[in-house]
Amino acid sequence: MSSDPISDMLTTIRNGLKARLYSVKIPASHLKCEIARVLKQAGYIGDFVLTTDFPAQIVITLKYSDKAVPAITEMKRISKPGLRKYVSVGQIPSVLDGMGLAIVSTSKGVMSGVEAKKARLGGEIICTVA
Repeated sequence: MSSDPISDMLTTIRNGLKARLYSVKIPASHLKCEIARVLKQAGYIGDFVLTTDFPAQIVITLKYSDKAVPAITEMKRISKPGLRKYVSVGQIPSVLDGMGLAIVSTSKGVMSGVEAKKARLGGEIICTVA
């Protein structure tokens, strides 16, 4: 059992991209599904499917460019179980001057940093993706 399942999810995706895998499987949770949804909306992953067997898993289809270059070059966990990072709407980071993605857990759910700024919501910065 892991003490930080979100870090394990990000590491599994990073390792799958380095190994040029078509898809990866991770143990399912509601928060992980929401993170995968935001990654799909932003175009960093191809698709994700929640399996119905026991134990439930999320199958994430990884995305590459034409030359087998991964869509994700960097994933960094910001808020950790030992040190949570909460920010107001004005402090939400701009990753790579708007070319990257910050994933924020707000009171209205998990969303990208851009969506959180539009909704005028702060929250916990889960990770950044570039």
